[in-house]
Amino acid sequence: MTALDDVLAAHGAAVRPLYEVLGLLRSGSYELADLVRLTAAPRRSVEDVLTALEADLERSAAGVRIAPDARPAYASYALPELPDALDAAVAAQPALLTMLTERIAAVPPPLAALDHVQATPETVLRRALWLNARYDLRRSKVLFLGDHDLTSLAVQAVCPEADLTVVDLDERVLSYLDDTGVFTAHADLRVGLPPAVTGKADLVFSDPPYTPEGMGLFAARAVQALREPTEGRILLAYGYSPRHPALGAQVQRSLATLGLTFEAILPDFNRYTGAQAIGSAADLYVCQPTAKAKKSFARKGSSAIYTHGPQSVESAGTKPGLLAAVREIAAEGGLALETRPVGWATSGPEGDAVAMDLSADPGPWLLRTLLGTNARRLALLVPNNHPDLADAPSQASLTALVAEKYRLRLLRSTPDNRHAIVVADLVDRPSDLLTRAHARLANVSLSVPEDLEELRLVDVPRHRLAELVRG
Repeated sequence: MTALDDVLAAHGAAVRPLYEVLGLLRSGSYELADLVRLTAAPRRSVEDVLTALEADLERSAAGVRIAPDARPAYASYALPELPDALDAAVAAQPALLTMLTERIAAVPPPLAALDHVQATPETVLRRALWLNARYDLRRSKVLFLGDHDLTSLAVQAVCPEADLTVVDLDERVLSYLDDTGVFTAHADLRVGLPPAVTGKADLVFSDPPYTPEGMGLFAARAVQALREPTEGRILLAYGYSPRHPALGAQVQRSLATLGLTFEAILPDFNRYTGAQAIGSAADLYVCQPTAKAKKSFARKGSSAIYTHGPQSVESAGTKPGLLAAVREIAAEGGLALETRPVGWATSGPEGDAVAMDLSADPGPWLLRTLLGTNARRLALLVPNNHPDLADAPSQASLTALVAEKYRLRLLRSTPDNRHAIVVADLVDRPSDLLTRAHARLANVSLSVPEDLEELRLVDVPRHRLAELVRG
């Protein structure tokens, strides 16, 4: 049945109509027009299925069908029925709902600065049941852009055969998922998508920041992640207050500008503990990219995509005097100074001093900058309460991770009591692994765990870095 498998694979994850064609052909005889009308599958797609089945078809005045003796061979080509009432379907899975409730209760607390609002366990299970019934998850690679809600674990429970990946900025979430069998990678989508997950997915699910900037950026990265954008689907949770419909219109325009079509908008599909300004609910946007969307993934994001904290859209910039203090420290000793934006980009030739403003760092930027930037000296402005500086164990952990590349000076309450400056000076013989942080790990070291070979060092979840550095 290779020909049929090829037809199904060519249609990506959204092949439910073709499975319905197969179901009709197993049950009786149908004219081509009826197969199209009853399944909503395009005529050419139905014709492709019939061509692939030709050897097992019977034709008569009533139409075409799969021959009775061949039907058992096609029994596995089916998807679960789309439930008429998703809430009833959720209630019919009490053991699974209990498991998810317990896992969600133990997930690290939401971070307001990352716009975390916890979806209810019922919502997480509803997402998984709907995805499993709508798409062929058994044949699909599914990527989650952020997953504090643990939707990946619900999908894994509903469809164990699904190939699942979570990319998240929050190191705590990646560590929490470590023993689940879900592949994880670290990324700040404003900087970019890890090459290891680029162009690999069939479906992308995300509950992004609800600003137009956040929705646009996450959607653009979702397009970038798809194996073939026009065949894939992007599913986005998004809510806005009915008191402010203009905000909803702005987000929808942003998505349409990227080349996304709205295949469906399922109202109030997602329910939350919190988010009362939008009624503790959000719609589910089901988007199909157009050919135009292929050009959108080059989009870069500013740091201001959230609704709270120093990375919010309304946040003020860093005061010039603070930046001047960082530059002064970076250039001590007569080093040539370069000022750069956040981006984990490799530097120019050794001997340069680099100053960066990480004052809006939600936590991961400091380490990723130390890993991803090569210079004789770095001077990095960070919040004084940065988690890597909060106490002696945190400082020791950071120092140990980069010790084979940089010697650190942690200048707390400098240049004022709300900020600190981290000064990193290159050691005499830096580690090849740490200075090639943008290279595929399999090309850098022979002792890399197999599941990390395709990642770059800057993409590895923090809890896995220690084993690599110890090497």
